Amino acid sequence: MQFLLAFIVVGPLIGAVAALLPAPRGLRGKNSDQAVLRHGVTVTGAILIAAIVLALGFDHDHPSKMQATTDISWIPALDVRIHLGIDGISLPLLVLTALLTFLCALYSYFKMPDGPSPKAFVALVLVLESGTLATFAVLDLLLFFLAFEMVLIPMYFLIARWGGAQRQAAAWKFILYTLLGSVIMLLGLLLIGLKSGTFDMVALATDNGRGLTSSVQVIAVLAIGIGLAVKTPMWPLHSWLPDAHTAAPTVGSVLLAGVLLKMGTYGFVRILLPITPDGMHTFAPYLAAFAVVGIVYGSLACLALARPGSKGDLKRLIAYSSVGHMGFVLLGIATMTPTGVNGALFANIAHGLITGLLFFLVGAVKDRYGTADLDTLSGATGAALYGRAPRLGGLLAFAAVASLGLPGLAGFWGEMLTLFGAFDPARGLSRPAFLTFMSIGAFGTLLTAAYMLIVVRRVCMGEKREEPHRIADIQTYEFAAWTPLAALTVLAGLWPAVLLGLTDPAVQKLLAGGKS
Repeated sequence: MQFLLAFIVVGPLIGAVAALLPAPRGLRGKNSDQAVLRHGVTVTGAILIAAIVLALGFDHDHPSKMQATTDISWIPALDVRIHLGIDGISLPLLVLTALLTFLCALYSYFKMPDGPSPKAFVALVLVLESGTLATFAVLDLLLFFLAFEMVLIPMYFLIARWGGAQRQAAAWKFILYTLLGSVIMLLGLLLIGLKSGTFDMVALATDNGRGLTSSVQVIAVLAIGIGLAVKTPMWPLHSWLPDAHTAAPTVGSVLLAGVLLKMGTYGFVRILLPITPDGMHTFAPYLAAFAVVGIVYGSLACLALARPGSKGDLKRLIAYSSVGHMGFVLLGIATMTPTGVNGALFANIAHGLITGLLFFLVGAVKDRYGTADLDTLSGATGAALYGRAPRLGGLLAFAAVASLGLPGLAGFWGEMLTLFGAFDPARGLSRPAFLTFMSIGAFGTLLTAAYMLIVVRRVCMGEKREEPHRIADIQTYEFAAWTPLAALTVLAGLWPAVLLGLTDPAVQKLLAGGKS
């Protein structure tokens, strides 16, 4: 198991190096570009298989226990160790990352975004995968920071070189925001390590803040929280996200929304909740307040973009919806209760599945119509996807109602559990304040339903018109890339115990200071 986890983390890096080398004569085929894209599918497929085997071999009777661990001394002077391991919190995120990256590689094999060499594209995607997987697997604060930063350069180039209009400005905004937040976060991580005498996340979580004074915890939460909030992104540190999503290629948007945003919220759960509980207790009401403002703000921005005549970009609308959805994740974390944190982790996975599917679908609509502008798409009588491409229109409507939190689909449980957590927050937190936050969050779900249904009406419904060219319905490769996300959205909605059975024991242990 430990070698399997090490392979999952390091394998994409080896694959990235191999992608840049000349292909062996027997594997080149007729087209060298297709050969390197096929290499990307093969490597990400191998990593996905390894992640599934790891999940099957995971001891599901003890999900709170760190498993598949590797612990090797790396920098003895600072007590920095190559420490890897997974539990019920990190395993679902690990599998989600492997799945989404494989589906993006598969989609790109048939629909490569316009840009430079496919070699560089495949290598960057694999480096991005390795950094993300490492973030969810490492158990050392400095290694966490290195993995956290490792994804920035690949995503910058994916946006800047393979993106659409305004890609350079969007890429610069992305890198500057995240780098600034990361510098502040590093100071907080160093403060914890130097004051406690160790960077080991398991030892620090077991200590549960007893080796850190309250003032040190408050400073650490402020510094680390800013860096994590930028990546999440939390209002008002979100402004890089809509530009990045709008400019990014389809697979870049899928990975950004489905995987990279989860790194920020994972840091809150893995680092701040167990290691600095007093500091989190101090900042929890403020975190919850920013979270619910983000929920309402994101929904109102989406409503403004969906309004006829606003020239709203559909990709930008989905990006703003992510600000609202991640607000629910932050609200669950801020409750500091098992119910709220489990809801946050569930919402993380649900958002990765549903928003990943939405960005795939919006990319397909943009490819077919040549634009993602809602006014252009809807025209005088509506884009009428139901009539022109019924399977594409039906799947887009399915993803939209999943995103608005329809009961029976994955989006419902995360939001509902976070609201339940806010109804009864942790001891010492103001219940009237959190009841107010719960009410605002519940109002945000109504706004979400409003803008998603407007999008469905404008894009999917309407009178079928004669077009100069036929709009293609879902192709075979699109069906292969999108079906797993739709199926898992239904499975998680109908059988939430699969995911909650993994996360709940680990969350209970985390909040209890390392005690099961």
